[in-house]
Amino acid sequence: MKLLPQIAAEGGAFRLAHTATQCLIDEARLSPKPGLVDSRGNGAHHDLTLELMERSAHSLTPTFQALAQQSWLQPANVALRQTIGRLGREGEQQMMAATDGVNTHRGAIWALGLLVSAVAMCGGEGSARAIANIAAQLATLPDDAAPKVFSKGLRATHRYRVPGAREEAQQAFPHIMRLALPQLHLSRQRGSSETHARLDALMAIMTSLSDTCVLSRAGLEGLEAMRHGARAVLRAGGVAHPDGQQRLAELDRQMLALNASPGGAADLLAATLFLDRITTPYLAN
Repeated sequence: MKLLPQIAAEGGAFRLAHTATQCLIDEARLSPKPGLVDSRGNGAHHDLTLELMERSAHSLTPTFQALAQQSWLQPANVALRQTIGRLGREGEQQMMAATDGVNTHRGAIWALGLLVSAVAMCGGEGSARAIANIAAQLATLPDDAAPKVFSKGLRATHRYRVPGAREEAQQAFPHIMRLALPQLHLSRQRGSSETHARLDALMAIMTSLSDTCVLSRAGLEGLEAMRHGARAVLRAGGVAHPDGQQRLAELDRQMLALNASPGGAADLLAATLFLDRITTPYLAN
């Protein structure tokens, strides 16, 4: 009987890891996304392809599984936070090896890694709000082994004095909880297809996110174009409506012209799909 908790943890960790991986793949394949890699092509990127994004996602499955196993029914404390940080950095190295050094999912490792750990801390279940709050507790704890060098995202947050991925997690993912998940559910309730509902959720994130990927590539002009364009899509009734589709196409053209890619919003969409999938019985593709 002593093996039962271990078996439950291993089975739960396997499920969470494969769900997280599938959500990364679902996000990558979702089309049409403005400026982003999708099933149409490479968007504003010259070094990314859909095949590379999917290979990267699969390379992270062992990392997500290790995060879940180490976090299963554990309390939020510094020791766990440092373990999560170490596993995340090891996962980043595995990702870079799989992609020949191309950064495909660094931001997603942070967001999804925290959420996978938070679900595991709850024994594999819990409400989206509870999971986001636990992830926020983890994100606020110190990790002394974290590298001191600035990533492109951190440089953008300092240059433009805006919140980044760290603050998003520490605040319990407000762009997921207040914008993306409600929009995803609302669009479904209105009869939108799953593809359209997911695109609407992406637009909801893009209406206000300080996307450091966009800032790094196109500055404040790119960020304002992203936000304004996403609002226009939703004001037009969302992607299910012809006017919304036209606005989305205009936003895509603008993002490509600016060489801007909302990668931060894409990471949060994958995290949104993950929270949605593990907290509701809705599993449509």
